[in-house]
Amino acid sequence: MTAGAVEPDEDMPAPPARPIVRVGAPTERRNPLSVDLDLMSTRDVLTVINEADRRVPAAVAAVLDEIAATVDLAVSALRGGHRVHYFGAGTSGRLGVLDAAELAPTFNSPRHWFCAHLAGGPDAMWRAVEDVEDDDRGGTVEAAGCVRAGDLVVGLAASGRTPYVLGALAASRTKGASTVLLCANPEAEAARSVDVFIGVDTGPEVVTGSTRMKAGTAQKLVLNTFSTAVMVRLGRVYSNLMIDMVATNAKLRGRMISILVEATGCSEEVSRRALNEADGDLKTALVSLVSGAEVAAARAALARSADQVRGALALLAT
Repeated sequence: MTAGAVEPDEDMPAPPARPIVRVGAPTERRNPLSVDLDLMSTRDVLTVINEADRRVPAAVAAVLDEIAATVDLAVSALRGGHRVHYFGAGTSGRLGVLDAAELAPTFNSPRHWFCAHLAGGPDAMWRAVEDVEDDDRGGTVEAAGCVRAGDLVVGLAASGRTPYVLGALAASRTKGASTVLLCANPEAEAARSVDVFIGVDTGPEVVTGSTRMKAGTAQKLVLNTFSTAVMVRLGRVYSNLMIDMVATNAKLRGRMISILVEATGCSEEVSRRALNEADGDLKTALVSLVSGAEVAAARAALARSADQVRGALALLAT
């Protein structure tokens, strides 16, 4: 024994063995194209990563039908006064938080529309919280406390087997919510337990098991595609222009003017005046300029058409 060391107490029980799981998902397999990555030049490392990343958009393209089905479920839920939930752990959960957080400033969507749930809570955004992704009861309890019938619940799990996520999906089904699983394992067993299964075939990672790479990129692409399409279907885009944005800084206030100029063909001066007359409401200014109606009439038409620009224009054209 070295000085100051404490001898173990033979009567004290040994700590329980911590569970070990060996995951057979494609993301855990070794990538033959990146063997000896640590011996490559910096340029070659970057080339290997870049060439692997090129596979991701094609893999996402292969599941567009499933993404479309998920968009339709989300639109139906939100139009019915319900919500969309993301449940995830680790990288997957953080990407869900990021997507949900960006929708309100980009599309001025109500903050309760998209709810992101991250295993381990807010602390898990910045550090790994031990064992929380293995806690299926944690997902079950969280979903049971906030998911309601008519909601849409999207589970995010690179492997397709994360217990926290599967627990949340199971509880959500019991509540009467529609369920979706987004993962990078096309053969995930949980595919049979959800309404829509999105299994993106991104294959083994360049760094074995590092799902922040291709699997994470695929999830980001799918979530961007999904949530943007939902906003388009809900009328928060006119043509390809953001019309429900929140102008919280000088750049965004300038963008409002640019959008009016692009959408109407009017001069910057006319667009500024219309926006001022509409008290800074971009949609009202847009409807007024396109239809030629007074601001008050444009605002009334928007109110009668559930705040939809195309619907308001149709009303004013009759």
